[in-house]
Amino acid sequence: MKNVLPIIAGAGLAMALTLQPGQAQDYPTRAVEFIVPWAPGGGSDVLMRIIANNITPYFGADMPVINIGGVGGTVGLAEAASRAADGYTISQVHEGLLTATAVGMTDLAWDDFEPIALMTASPQYLVAGANQPFETFEGMVEYAQANPNALTIGVTLGGVPHLHAAMIAEAFDIEWRYVGYEGTGERIRAVVGGNLDLAIGDVSSSLQFAENGDLRFLASGSEERVEQTPDIPTFAELGAELDLLITRGIVMPKGAPEEAQARLEAALEDLSRDETFIQQVNNAGADVLFRGREDYFAYLDSLSETVARLSEVIAP
Repeated sequence: MKNVLPIIAGAGLAMALTLQPGQAQDYPTRAVEFIVPWAPGGGSDVLMRIIANNITPYFGADMPVINIGGVGGTVGLAEAASRAADGYTISQVHEGLLTATAVGMTDLAWDDFEPIALMTASPQYLVAGANQPFETFEGMVEYAQANPNALTIGVTLGGVPHLHAAMIAEAFDIEWRYVGYEGTGERIRAVVGGNLDLAIGDVSSSLQFAENGDLRFLASGSEERVEQTPDIPTFAELGAELDLLITRGIVMPKGAPEEAQARLEAALEDLSRDETFIQQVNNAGADVLFRGREDYFAYLDSLSETVARLSEVIAP
């Protein structure tokens, strides 16, 4: 009997070791809470609910959405960061977290989380009033360089549009005056009304005005030309590698299990190829732009360096 016990114990240990990988592969075994750090109805909420509503066949579990808004998304992200790093809480970030960190709005930073995947992108544009003394981006640069601080540009002070405008100014050696507006629609109307020279806008806010001849698209912050604006060059075509996007990605609390991170990454990649999902995202005014953990980490890391460098410019 004494000789049998070590054999049984050894067999049990071997069985436990054998089962561990299988147990890891069982994730998820229950619903994963999805903290959207914005109020219901906004762009982030709409797009993240599209993900939550379509992920189950690829992920094997539901993702109930919990909205926790406040202070530019930082209240909900603080809650997400405080949750157990067990793979059963996820959240969403975009460039606003990087600017909030840079200007001291929050102590949280993007690398306080585990970036899992970038999922959607909304290209941002530089738009100009129809009455400006230039019709192209090159013409604007020439005018701005000859007339420092003569042009006004509408942004959200301390926000992502402010960052994007500062990136353009830095890349093309431009000096202009920043004017703060709360929302995209408000600053686009100011351009159309002649109260602003330029603004950072997007397709949903600006396309109809451009089609009516009330403003002009000068350049697109997308990687490639956008279907709705095929004649508008990208900043890369114009000589600067600028990704001016509002991107929305999925993160987990720091230290989440590797198995959980990899499983969710794979499910999100599968979802990004789903035609129904793609159409729903397009209908919401965005594009599907999947980048997995490595590429998403690199994107946030590179952008955070730019934000830090321009933090004095964008501080409200």
